[in-house]
Amino acid sequence: MVKRINILCVCLGFSALANAQYRNSTQVGSADCPGYSVTSVQTRGNSLFSRLSLRGQPCNQYGKDVKDLLLEVDYENSRLRVKISDADQKHWEVPVSMWSPDKSYRPKTSMGQLLEFAYQKDPFSFQVKRKDTGEVLFDTSKHRLVFEDTYLELTSSLPENANIYGLGEVVDTFRRDPTNTTQAMWGRDVADPVRENLYGTHPFYIELRNGKAHGVQILNSYGMDVILEKNSVAYKAIGGVLDFSFYPGSDAYEVINQYTATVGRPHQIPYWSLGFHQCRYGYVDIDEVEGVVKNYSLAKIPLETMWTDIEYMDMFKDFTLDPINYPLERVQKFVSELHDNGQQYVLIIDPAIQRNESYATWTEGVKQDVFIKNPDGSIYIGQVWPGYTAFPDWFAPNTQQWWTSQIKNFMDDVAIDGLWIDMNEPASFCVGSCGSNRTGIPPYPWEDPNYKPDIPQTFPEPPYAIHNAYGNLSVKTVSTEAVHHGGLTEYQVHNLYGHMEAIATRKSLLSVNPNKRPFLLGRSTFAGSGAHEGHWTGDNWSTWEQLRYSISGVLSFQMFGIPYVGADICGFNGNTTEELCLRWMQLGSLYPFSRNHNGKGNIAQEAYVWPSVAEASRKALHTRYEILPYLYTQFQHAHETGHPVWRPLAFEFPNDQEMLNNDLQFLVGPGILASPVLAEGATTVDAKFPEGIWYDYYNWSPINGTAKRTLSAPLDGNLPLHIRGGHIIPTQEPAITIAQSRENPFSLLVALDEQGNAEGGLYLDDGQSIHVGQQFSKIFYRATSRGVQARGHFGYRSKALLKNITILGLKAQPNEVRVDGRAISPNQIFYHAEKRTLIIAQLSASMNRPLRVTF
Repeated sequence: MVKRINILCVCLGFSALANAQYRNSTQVGSADCPGYSVTSVQTRGNSLFSRLSLRGQPCNQYGKDVKDLLLEVDYENSRLRVKISDADQKHWEVPVSMWSPDKSYRPKTSMGQLLEFAYQKDPFSFQVKRKDTGEVLFDTSKHRLVFEDTYLELTSSLPENANIYGLGEVVDTFRRDPTNTTQAMWGRDVADPVRENLYGTHPFYIELRNGKAHGVQILNSYGMDVILEKNSVAYKAIGGVLDFSFYPGSDAYEVINQYTATVGRPHQIPYWSLGFHQCRYGYVDIDEVEGVVKNYSLAKIPLETMWTDIEYMDMFKDFTLDPINYPLERVQKFVSELHDNGQQYVLIIDPAIQRNESYATWTEGVKQDVFIKNPDGSIYIGQVWPGYTAFPDWFAPNTQQWWTSQIKNFMDDVAIDGLWIDMNEPASFCVGSCGSNRTGIPPYPWEDPNYKPDIPQTFPEPPYAIHNAYGNLSVKTVSTEAVHHGGLTEYQVHNLYGHMEAIATRKSLLSVNPNKRPFLLGRSTFAGSGAHEGHWTGDNWSTWEQLRYSISGVLSFQMFGIPYVGADICGFNGNTTEELCLRWMQLGSLYPFSRNHNGKGNIAQEAYVWPSVAEASRKALHTRYEILPYLYTQFQHAHETGHPVWRPLAFEFPNDQEMLNNDLQFLVGPGILASPVLAEGATTVDAKFPEGIWYDYYNWSPINGTAKRTLSAPLDGNLPLHIRGGHIIPTQEPAITIAQSRENPFSLLVALDEQGNAEGGLYLDDGQSIHVGQQFSKIFYRATSRGVQARGHFGYRSKALLKNITILGLKAQPNEVRVDGRAISPNQIFYHAEKRTLIIAQLSASMNRPLRVTF
């Protein structure tokens, strides 16, 4: 019978490994624990089910060992899933409703043909292998499994000096240190320290190995450490189950495709959200906000969207307006004028609701029973900006309806264009509960030198202390003992809070405008949040270090399926300098989400404040708005496949050792290389160019890779950009708003590779509708040294025409140029022999049908 099971397992991609190869295995971290043995195995279709039993005396190192476990292994469309849970199913698991999987995803090769799950019976361990090469991607054979009621540990071996990317949210280098990384997974309200846990939790990594890529994810909402050291990756969680997903790739983009097919594809963004945004914490009244918009217009700097922080609220209460500084009639008039100018308005909200019997949001919430509770059943009270507050419980059955009604009522009064969710870890200024019956607005802890917690703190800490940088898990957040609907505790579901608020808020915005793409930006994220919202990297600092780290932050969230992301341009905390703000505006002009945001009490840093920054901003945003068609197309690719909008050079060139640690340069889409200035006083950039040919975006001069070049980058110049040979970049004549830009003529920038070929694409729709049906255009461009063709689906009727085509790298001047078989005037043809560049001008060709240009 044993032989029969083993033979069957091999056929399905499962295999039992001979015990002999493990006899000399060493035990790391859990050496005193007995581990588990396989006591039964069943297979059904593409699934394996096994029972695991404790092998000996329990070690009980951080809790009580669970005697019997269940192992489930499934080959699904997008992943190999390996789940180890307690046989009695008492440990809470993240429900599948947290994700929005792409059910239409159909891989070219089945997961069972790509990966093999192999296991050892006694002691139990497992391996995940590539079937084509036999390479072991995940291997627990040198480490004992620990599964206790309050502690889980599973460790896999890694190659020496492994190339690991991900494991966030964190301010760190893009490639994680494989010898000394401890990443705590516990969302917290903190101002962007380096190498500590931040707002979101993403225990997902991609490893590059021998030019290929694979991904590993664990689904668990409890607090956790993921530790890279001693050629291993260790998962140490304080509860839940061990629910792993393996994504075989084989390149990083296919890993992200598989990952986002599992957790949820990035949402389809509104076109206007790609414009430039302005905010600050500290705009005291609507006059100041109006003045900022006016100053941008006077400076002729594009401003697509104006934002306001918590100042607009009445005593910082959600869904209210300050009647003195932001009176309703003035705000309504302001929003109407923005819309008339083709601009938008976004406001902040926090989850914390002030305890106030004259505040309808509170009283209706109490009536609907929507708030998190204390263990005794009373409403849990914390402290946030409005004073003593309660927190919505997203698990409670009435919360969605209540939340939607608050948003709808507010948007009926003020026609805002999106919402910005802050403080949703959730943040609270008390250490644990503030006390059950607290009302009013106490001083903030940092303003009161005599501040002490209001009640003695008795909440227990788990036996294993994860490396939460605040120490106690209840510091600056809701107490771990707080109770959600169904008896769940904050201890179990803390890391889901921001993600669930995003789900609820997106549903609410869709209820208000069912056919309009919602705009939502959130701080605390989880696996799958990109299906509902974008993200900004939090309360960063006005330092050169944080400018540099912002690149790896944006790159990491591309991996996590949240491509619409950016850092606060010029920094949020502290005072920027003129030079730092200038360089940050240059880099930030390429952020997927491009917003200048500043903290209260700091010097002003709007793009128009310094003449030098204003001029640099005009140049940088001119380029951003010029490439908007290309950028919007990359976001559509992300929506369909998860492919990142910003691309790490490591992922694009995994066989190039020079690129594996390079997080100071990046690609926008596959075709534009950015080499920003990131050091104070620098007027040049030492740039590395991967293989291929690269053309300067501004003067079209070529650089042949692989090369290292010192690029000129004076303060009054442009951010160095290069077009990658083999790619076609669709552009559009820029204007001061996206609405105006979209009416302007298109152009094509064709960068031929060494063989004289190039490809590209363009996605067009109305930029705001959810259900576009066939009302979109998906155009594929292909070029050779003999011409350019456009084909595809032409369902969107664009009024804008194709004006110019520029071909870079064309070795000889053509005798004539024909457009759809018709020879065009020589006056429309310009060839630069020295630059090997052909410009075909004044075409006036339709964007609504195929095109054929020959020369």
